[in-house]
Amino acid sequence: MGRLLPPPRRSTRVWAVALGLPFLLGVALLTLTPARVEQTMPNLLDLLLRAIQRLGWTSLDFTRLEVLANVAVFIPVGVLAFLLVPRRAWLLSLLVGPALSLAIETAQYLALPHRAATVSDVLANSTGASIGVVLAIFCTLLAATPSSRPRTPTVEAS
Repeated sequence: MGRLLPPPRRSTRVWAVALGLPFLLGVALLTLTPARVEQTMPNLLDLLLRAIQRLGWTSLDFTRLEVLANVAVFIPVGVLAFLLVPRRAWLLSLLVGPALSLAIETAQYLALPHRAATVSDVLANSTGASIGVVLAIFCTLLAATPSSRPRTPTVEAS
């Protein structure tokens, strides 16, 4: 599959780094500080949860919202990994999200006793990152011009 995926343009990688670094800093602030989101913004989360439930998703509770948020936050991690990992080793981009999530959860466990380091967070984050990689592959294939795709050899019949 690596041959089907053209490498990203240099400008794409520059934008990925320019947008990815502040995003990753935000993820670090969100996950590696002593205060949990539900403690710093309880009213906002309650408002969000009530609004979603009023729209008809009554089975959504705080735990499910947290899982969905973990998935959503790591989708850009997968996209970023896919854009920055060399195409010949694109499968490694599937490992970046789980590795980052495991590092975050380990740091929370070892250094932040007020935070809950859980395997379910690693699974949700890994799922989000994998979705990001698949989304990036899909967009890459969709945006690839016919001239950038490698030609398959054809045999002419006489």
